[in-house]
Amino acid sequence: MERKLLGKTNLSVTALGFGSMEIRGTRVWNGRPISDEDSGKLLHAVLDAGINFIDTSYDYGRSEELIGKYIRGRRQEYVLATKCGCTLVDCGDHDETPHVWTRDNLLHNIETSLKRMGTDYVDLLQLHGPTAAQVEEGGLLEVLEEIKASGKARHIGISSYMPNLEAHLAGPGNYETYQLPYSALERDHETWIDRAADKGAGIIIRGGVGRGEPGLGLGQQDRWHLWDAAKLDELLEEGETRTGFLLRFTLSHPNLSTTIVGTMKPEHLLENVRVAEKGRLPADVYAEAKRRLDSVVK
Repeated sequence: MERKLLGKTNLSVTALGFGSMEIRGTRVWNGRPISDEDSGKLLHAVLDAGINFIDTSYDYGRSEELIGKYIRGRRQEYVLATKCGCTLVDCGDHDETPHVWTRDNLLHNIETSLKRMGTDYVDLLQLHGPTAAQVEEGGLLEVLEEIKASGKARHIGISSYMPNLEAHLAGPGNYETYQLPYSALERDHETWIDRAADKGAGIIIRGGVGRGEPGLGLGQQDRWHLWDAAKLDELLEEGETRTGFLLRFTLSHPNLSTTIVGTMKPEHLLENVRVAEKGRLPADVYAEAKRRLDSVVK
């Protein structure tokens, strides 16, 4: 599988990464049940398939715990990214996940995350979606730099989206990576990916397969009507699936470093790997897909 440098971090990451939110369990964001054993098999399958970038977060339910339980012994095989600024609040039958943008909470996050995952450091620590004002008011960049200086995080970044992204890019923040939503069906950040990359940042794309099949997105607008309007079925290779095409479309963005794709099923994981190993779409197909999408998005 193709590997790329994650911006100026000098970390070499597979173009296909693994997003571990799907193993969060049932208490957060209506997650689906999955046994510990099946989570462990899935995580080992990720590494066995050659994927070397794993993304998680403090508020992804049991995700960090399961990473520590099952693959802490293979720590040198993967680049580990998590997020901070999060909380988990027990509300009886579920957990709420409000963000708390303070130094104390960020320090609590990293200490707890390291303990859960059974490691002394994470390769990347990302702020989980604050506004630029929240970053400034909480002195959050200074806290990230403090954590980095301690050796508990090798690099620092931010997970963001519009309209917050513009202020982050214009500000003084020295983020080494940006994590952004993007796919053929969600192209709002297409040029912003270029702007972030122009600053030397590594680009981590989430939602790169259109957030799953129609109607299955996590609280997201179903955008599959764009697929039909653009008649993208006409561009599929024989035997190619819609999600496979979307993954290759995402991989074709010239400034992508890695795209994190999550699943609970090993067979879906292996299919994603098979598609990713095919690499980018042919240049003419990629250009035609963008032309068609442009024609239906006003």
